[in-house]
Amino acid sequence: MSKRAKIILIVIGVLFVAALIWFGKKNKKSIVEYETETAFKTTIVKKTVATGKVTPLEEIEIKPQITGIIDKIMLLEGSKVKKGDLIATVRVVPNEQSLISAKGRVNNIKIRLDNAKVQYDRNKNLFDKGVISRQEFENIELTYDQAKQDLKNAQNDYLIIKRGSAGTGGSANTNIMAQISGTILEIPVKEGDQVIQSNNFNAGTTIASIADMSKMIFEGKVDESEVGKLKNGADIEVSIGAIEGKKFPAKLNFIAPKGTEEAGAVQFKIKADVSLDDNYFIRAGYSANADIVLEKKDSVLSIKEALLKFDNKTEEPYVEVKTGEGTFERRTLKLGTSDGVNVEVLEGITIEDQIKIWNKTSGVKEVGNN
Repeated sequence: MSKRAKIILIVIGVLFVAALIWFGKKNKKSIVEYETETAFKTTIVKKTVATGKVTPLEEIEIKPQITGIIDKIMLLEGSKVKKGDLIATVRVVPNEQSLISAKGRVNNIKIRLDNAKVQYDRNKNLFDKGVISRQEFENIELTYDQAKQDLKNAQNDYLIIKRGSAGTGGSANTNIMAQISGTILEIPVKEGDQVIQSNNFNAGTTIASIADMSKMIFEGKVDESEVGKLKNGADIEVSIGAIEGKKFPAKLNFIAPKGTEEAGAVQFKIKADVSLDDNYFIRAGYSANADIVLEKKDSVLSIKEALLKFDNKTEEPYVEVKTGEGTFERRTLKLGTSDGVNVEVLEGITIEDQIKIWNKTSGVKEVGNN
């Protein structure tokens, strides 16, 4: 055999081997192996979070009983007080017109009183001599007594306008006392400020606000989609922004019967009594969040929500269950309560089923079709 023929045979052999290799690779297919998980039993708790703040249960505003100027402030904000403690004093600055008018009434009544006394003295002599009847004398005596009482009332009015009190017992008008025991939260006035008494047309000037800091409540709002699931007496947990890592137990005691619209959503106010911890001082107005349990189910068959898919047309939830090597079967599920991570499964799978983890593979395995 010639050298040229040998070369041709070698080339033909190489091409034949290459063809076998190419056809062999073409005759194989890749199978993607997905990782799987099984269902499990767990407790599912569905919660909602209400944002709000903690405030004292009892808080009152102290207002003056008379118009005047703050003369002296005895205490500071944050001071603890008992009922009846003196907080501030008010100095009365009388209105000149009112003062002149009151003085004029006193003078007028004095004139009437003098005239009534003259008539009383004259008629008493006549009555003693039997000239006039008892009834006529008693009418004159009544007029005299009324004039004396009118003078006393006018003099008291004059003193109240002039100095804010009438006699030694009137100092309560100018002394601002604590009406409850607690802590002074705020004193919004300072010495020299003018204050106005409360009346039908004016709420009056607030001199101090006092609250019992040993009784605190949580005030927050929940969405209308969740308010129907709340019940009075439910246990909640309150987290305060200023105190990290601590949750205070509370009990829901109020759900507003009427909601208010905020940013297109209807919100309902809720209140809860907060159980305080003596190791922490809670200040009025701290921002807080309340974790409220809407639904709780113990030891139910569940899967992770990440395993779910939804049908494009019917929007029914489903998973794919492994039936063999590289093969899966679609199962439509009936779901129950969800906590955002795990979801309860009512129908569709068992606890032994191996469920496909979407978009997570363990590698590619090549299997020949021989």
